Amino acid sequence: MEKKRNGAEVFIECLLKEGVDTVFGFPGGAVLPIYDALYDSKLKHILVRHEQGAVHMADGYARASGKPGVVIVTSGPGATNTVTGIATAYMDSVPMVVFTGQVNTALIGNDAFQEADIVGITRPCTKHNYLVKDIKDLQRIIKEAFYIATTGRPGPVLVDLPKDVLNTPCELKYPDKVNISSYQPNYKGHPGQIKKAMDFILSSRRPVIYAGGGVILSNAADELKALVTKLNLPTTTTLMGLGGFPGTHPLFMGMLGMHGTYCANMAVTNTDCLIAIGARFDDRVTGKLDEFAPFAGIVHVDIDPTSISKNVRVDIPIVGDVKDVLKEMIKMIPAPAALKAYKKGLEDWHGQIKTWNDTHQLSYKFEPKGKIKPQYVIEELFKLTKGDAIITTEVGQNQMWAAQFFKYDRPRTFLTSGGLGTMGFGFPAAIGAQIAYPGKTVVDIAGDGSLQMNIQELATAVQYKLPVKVVILNNMVLGMVRQWQEFFYDKRYSHTCISVAPDFVKLADAYGAVGLRAKAPGEVEGVIKEGLAVKNRPVLMDFRVDPAEDVYPMVPTGQPLNKMLLV
Repeated sequence: MEKKRNGAEVFIECLLKEGVDTVFGFPGGAVLPIYDALYDSKLKHILVRHEQGAVHMADGYARASGKPGVVIVTSGPGATNTVTGIATAYMDSVPMVVFTGQVNTALIGNDAFQEADIVGITRPCTKHNYLVKDIKDLQRIIKEAFYIATTGRPGPVLVDLPKDVLNTPCELKYPDKVNISSYQPNYKGHPGQIKKAMDFILSSRRPVIYAGGGVILSNAADELKALVTKLNLPTTTTLMGLGGFPGTHPLFMGMLGMHGTYCANMAVTNTDCLIAIGARFDDRVTGKLDEFAPFAGIVHVDIDPTSISKNVRVDIPIVGDVKDVLKEMIKMIPAPAALKAYKKGLEDWHGQIKTWNDTHQLSYKFEPKGKIKPQYVIEELFKLTKGDAIITTEVGQNQMWAAQFFKYDRPRTFLTSGGLGTMGFGFPAAIGAQIAYPGKTVVDIAGDGSLQMNIQELATAVQYKLPVKVVILNNMVLGMVRQWQEFFYDKRYSHTCISVAPDFVKLADAYGAVGLRAKAPGEVEGVIKEGLAVKNRPVLMDFRVDPAEDVYPMVPTGQPLNKMLLV
């Protein structure tokens, strides 16, 4: 007969059976039984310095690897500190399971020490959540949590674990499968709808592929590339879709939307056939809704039926997994000889796109003896890494410049907080990505404001000898907010100047990391080379950039995509 263990010991065994190799967490009283079980466990535990950092690390780990991130925190403030990270993962559909400690079941609702209703608090920002009240339910709930987090449209699941449940004896009987009658994701697109979509695409004369993060979540980058190249389709992606189609490919027009390229925004405005694949028509993409793609019939492929026609009415909806649907679409492509007339009919369209691209390319004014331009730093980083790096970002101008001036040829190499726009995301996410891929170059492109929101995780990176690189575009202001104040608030710079900031080189040294600084354009290349060469320690590279530099193009709020502010 199987020896009885307590709930915490069984909990660890369940994680191992799910293939979990790394967890991110911070101990506390309610989860002490778990931490005692971890002492002799094969699981790798990363001790963070703040619970928000733990969730962002698990998020970065998940985005880079495709495997679910796992978090363990204690009750009360330990649990509430995870909320921003959970909401970040929820908005961007990142698979994650967060385990929170809870007070004994008899004390729930009595305002006990370090009690918080984390199930109620996170209900709006989790795909699902559980409170385990009985040890008999523990193993089933863990199995369901991982299944829900990783299937259909992925997302975070929270499991709240009372301390008495963790201490209760039980046998290990982990389920082999999950059966949730109310949750049955549909992976197969309707054949008739797929055929209708392909007929429509092949009858169009100004088609555009608009790809989102669903392409990456579905591991469908190869299928997207095959469809695009076989049909010669101009392609744009969302911020979350970068890397889903090669950034250096001649058919790639760059990102669309508020800070998208002139070419991509004009193409979407004038297309007669918009093929949205794994995208949700976010407001930062569409601009003014009633003038978004006004001449287009719209095909929309998405695994989440609630995303179909949620923001923009579509003509041919296809509910199904992006990878599966693209495979079926590729099967319907006519033979090359039969495609000649179709491709010839696209020549004028490609010519128009080339004209838009030549008219307004992404650019900035570089002065060798002037101030460092942030775009130049990113271009130098791309050149020196040859694009072979995982890039994370904070949020704001640094994020947009990283999206515009670094070219992403492979999926899961651009990790950013898209939906929630969470400052403080990039650095812990880079730590998570570095743990997923110890041998890869991982770089957080950061603003000096965002970086300070989770700077304490520098201690985590030092402790685990992680060579994460941080490229700080240090302009001493909250750059994107300042830019909006410049454009729309008569340059009334209310509380966006960071008048007191740390010396990042000294700060790095204080933590046991490496600190470097560049104050002039001629120093940029040398600092990046030196930083990239450091092994086994994190590096902060402080680039003192021009504080007056803005992100262009920019579509003002409420304007259509073709009404861009240009340099």
